[in-house]
Amino acid sequence: MTSSLTRGRPRSSAKRTAIIDAATDVFLREGYARASVDAIAAAAGVSKQTVYTNFGNKEGLFLAVAENARTAADGSHPVTVQDTGNLRTDLIDFGVRLLQTVLAPQVSALHRMTIAELVHHPELLELWRDNEGSAATQQALADYLAENELPSAALRARQFVMLLGVEGRVQSAYGSQPLERKQLRQIAADTTDLILGAPRPS
Repeated sequence: MTSSLTRGRPRSSAKRTAIIDAATDVFLREGYARASVDAIAAAAGVSKQTVYTNFGNKEGLFLAVAENARTAADGSHPVTVQDTGNLRTDLIDFGVRLLQTVLAPQVSALHRMTIAELVHHPELLELWRDNEGSAATQQALADYLAENELPSAALRARQFVMLLGVEGRVQSAYGSQPLERKQLRQIAADTTDLILGAPRPS
């Protein structure tokens, strides 16, 4: 994701939390187009100018909401690979944890809302371009693959998180139909086998 969040910060973490929580509720209830900064500011108990000062615009605020939802889903840390010495098992376990983040209820709800708005607000697509895995998560996977001497580690890491996320969304109807753990493991296993079997690019 982009760095819109770095343009400004609320004066306190409590105020930031209040604005993001209020924005999350309003976006999910009203949709992106119908959600107004006035309504969000009122719900957060701050002025409209405070929202603009700290988040730049409605798009920046939506980005903050989306990042907050994903951060909450992954426990405030990137998803990392737990090295047990078994490459395939490690990747499957990593895949299950990543799917749980990508398909978390609030993250999925925001993603479905974004898809519904794309015709009128195509700029929102950029906010989700790398949503299947944060840069830190992809880098952690790439480092693990490189340590295990797999060629093209960065490319394989990106392909893994993208394939995993797309398949998870398709099978769960974009998060509207929760998957059982055995289904998550099957998706992760299939993705792992594809990535491990990929030949070195010419």
